[in-house]
Amino acid sequence: MINEEIRDREVRVVDRNGEQLGIMPIRQALEMAEEAQLDLVKIAPQARPPVCKIMDYGKYRFEQSKKEREFRKNQKVITVKEVRLSATIEDHDIDVKLKNAIKFLKDGNKVKATIRFRGRQITHSEIGRQVMTEFAERIKEYGTVDKAPQIEGRNMSMFISPKPGAD
Repeated sequence: MINEEIRDREVRVVDRNGEQLGIMPIRQALEMAEEAQLDLVKIAPQARPPVCKIMDYGKYRFEQSKKEREFRKNQKVITVKEVRLSATIEDHDIDVKLKNAIKFLKDGNKVKATIRFRGRQITHSEIGRQVMTEFAERIKEYGTVDKAPQIEGRNMSMFISPKPGAD
């Protein structure tokens, strides 16, 4: 809240240099802010009495939005890339899938490895688990298994996240 929006009788006032001016009636605080051609901004409404600071509110909002933009710019978006395997996958095919998964992990993405069981393959889910375990063993240098292989319906999936030093 700023200026006339502040409805408290008394407030603790802090000037723009951070020095305490003491507790005073709201009218007096508003007059001080007006003399300095600045705004009176409530910065700690939960305090008793509330703390208000004399500052340039437009400049303050600009600084806040600038910090927020900088923070958003530095955020890294992590996406989940999927690698599909099968229970009957051949050695060369698993090498290709492994190469792709390593590339995804180096880019900083998480990898979801899935096996879709077709027909009666689901009765031999241990073969799928063995393929997943081998895949996890071969990729452990680049990533760590977040979620171990788990069956969900006809699919088995596991999640691998990149190791911090793998970039």
